[in-house]
Amino acid sequence: MKKLFSTVFAMAVASVTALGSAQAQDVKGDAKAGEKKVSMCMGCHGIVGYQSSFPEVYKVPKIAGQSEKYLVAALGAYRDGSRKHPTMRGIADSLSDQDIADVSAYYAQLGKEPGATLPEKSSREPSAQVAALLQKGICVSCHGANFSKPIDPSYPHLAGQNADYLFVALKAYKTENNANVGRSNGVMAGVAKQFTNAELKALATYIGSLDGDIKTVPEARFR
Repeated sequence: MKKLFSTVFAMAVASVTALGSAQAQDVKGDAKAGEKKVSMCMGCHGIVGYQSSFPEVYKVPKIAGQSEKYLVAALGAYRDGSRKHPTMRGIADSLSDQDIADVSAYYAQLGKEPGATLPEKSSREPSAQVAALLQKGICVSCHGANFSKPIDPSYPHLAGQNADYLFVALKAYKTENNANVGRSNGVMAGVAKQFTNAELKALATYIGSLDGDIKTVPEARFR
């Protein structure tokens, strides 16, 4: 049974990867152009520790240094409604494909330190419970070594992400029939639904505690 699940999972990943790669080639992002289009983003993502208050309370995700193709995919999902979040839907609806590509290119390079690399393995080992959960979810098969080297650039870097955001995101893949919360992704839904919310929180807490290459770069006017 485990072998069958792994095979089906791998086929689904390959399908999603191919689709994401095809879509990503459509529009080329320009980071300099994107810098002029992020005024609607910096009020949340340019403040360290800023919390969203609706539909749930959690620190907004760190997006500086995140994969450009992942950011394109995420904004596209908010725009088409496959990711539900009223505020993000309103913002994404106002963006063209070129705007999304430019904003994503800008944040992907923001705060990057030339030559900086992360180790292949984290110095912080998971507890036995979390290690078993990670193995059950076969998380590294997509998100890569140290959860910072995904196998496809349309998948997110996770290490060091705000743990409460990770928890809310994981729960969203289990949520159905909710107008304000939920994420439609067959692969992630299959993974998340294996776990209780307490187990998802344990996973999020561990992954969020790791050293990562994503960050919140404070906007100068908000410092």
